Amino acid sequence: MASRKNLKKNIGCIIDELFTECIVRCNCIPGTDKDAINEIIAQLIETDADFTSRISHTEPGKAKIFYKQFREDFNKQIELIIGKIEAVSK
Repeated sequence: MASRKNLKKNIGCIIDELFTECIVRCNCIPGTDKDAINEIIAQLIETDADFTSRISHTEPGKAKIFYKQFREDFNKQIELIIGKIEAVSK
């Protein structure tokens, strides 16, 4: 199991990459809906805060189940956000 510190850093890196993608699409791709990008950025900030805080509240004795569910929830949320990013600039 990775340390909580490393897991928080990894989440931050993923969120930062998606944030950068939003900024690039907003500034470099004509016809991109800037209001939708702003909503996605707000969702990224909420996702970062939510998942980073969830790491700090692991129930003793249930770590394996917690991190499995955590990983599934995080992946679903990231896939949802990526889908929104792709839909904005089409």
